[in-house]
Amino acid sequence: MIRSIVFSTLTCAAAVSTLAAQQSRVACDADNGGITLPQGFCALVVADSLGPARHFVVAPNGDLFVAIRNTRDVKGAIVALRDTTGDGRMDVRERFGENGGSGIALRGTDLFFGTDDAVLRYSVPRGALRPTGAPDTVVGQLPTGRSHTAKTIALRGNDLFVNIGSPSNACQVQDRRPQSPGQTPCPELDTRAGIWRFDATDKGQTQDDGERWATGIRNAVAITVHPSGGTLWAAQHGRDNLVQNWPAHFDTTESAELPAEELLQVGRGDDFGWPYCFYDGQAKRKVLAPEYGGDGQQVGRCANVKGPAAAMPAHWAPNGLVFYTATQFPARYRNGAFIAFHGSWNRAPRPQGGYNVVFVPFANGRAGPYEVFATGFAGDSVQPAGARHRPAGVAVGPDGSLYISDDRGGRIWRVMRKE
Repeated sequence: MIRSIVFSTLTCAAAVSTLAAQQSRVACDADNGGITLPQGFCALVVADSLGPARHFVVAPNGDLFVAIRNTRDVKGAIVALRDTTGDGRMDVRERFGENGGSGIALRGTDLFFGTDDAVLRYSVPRGALRPTGAPDTVVGQLPTGRSHTAKTIALRGNDLFVNIGSPSNACQVQDRRPQSPGQTPCPELDTRAGIWRFDATDKGQTQDDGERWATGIRNAVAITVHPSGGTLWAAQHGRDNLVQNWPAHFDTTESAELPAEELLQVGRGDDFGWPYCFYDGQAKRKVLAPEYGGDGQQVGRCANVKGPAAAMPAHWAPNGLVFYTATQFPARYRNGAFIAFHGSWNRAPRPQGGYNVVFVPFANGRAGPYEVFATGFAGDSVQPAGARHRPAGVAVGPDGSLYISDDRGGRIWRVMRKE
């Protein structure tokens, strides 16, 4: 049974002691909550039926703060979760906020929340499940037109990074219209298709007050800062409609496999090439988009844009990203990346893909081939309309467990190493 109560502030020492005591009582579900994991791992469902659960953070005491996105009929919010019995199940829920969103980040007592048009900052005392008052608007009036309106965020000190996705495929004069040319220069790049940096300590900022940190990124819902290196990383959603718009250059099989989804190391001033370029995962290079005169082979201006650190199959839709620097998992997972893939709708005639969590190993600073870590989320129907669960976020808990959220069934799993 879920109880809704307000807790007073816990000291950090008490929180750590409570968390450590609870660890020994946590047991995995017999069926791992319906998902399949590598040998040596197991999972339990810590919360269910939350609504469209997007990104989330795990507090030092093990509490979870989950971003719930708006639906057509119901406003989202933030849901705070706590386990008071020590069995790993979140038996306490607190809901606050008057709007939904996707991005969330915690720094001390500041809880940042990315709605579709703003980034808010709540003050949440350590150990509490609710804020002390109304939030400050750190950044407002962010663009929301058409699609890809979710604002996801990452913190590095006083740097607040915000993803602002493009609403189009390739900045065509007429979007998704066969053989419509691309606009040069693309006007979207002034306010979208990039990552902006703002001051996390300020309030009342608009997009004009921020710095366009990186550009040419169609939509990076998955965004994070490496916990030890301090570098900004993102995974972007590649474009669609190659064969639909350019049948003379691409067939259906090529369109299903292109472009690859990209894991990006994002530095100040980087340009990753969208909309003029896309990444061919088979040729392992950026190529010129057909809207700008490309035929699937030409490189042209794309020789001068930054490439990915790693590539995954097309249209899988990366929505969550975290680097693993804890010690619970075997050493081979150290400093590797876990990516939550929301799942495809447009890989025909190939089977739809994604609906999983993959692991990208890193050695000597270089990414290795990706491997599927967790699967089975969708159930019998690997289609957006029929999937039972669709991965949306990933986070690492204070004990080194990996948490995974789902915005279809509103479920959160905790993945642990088997003893």
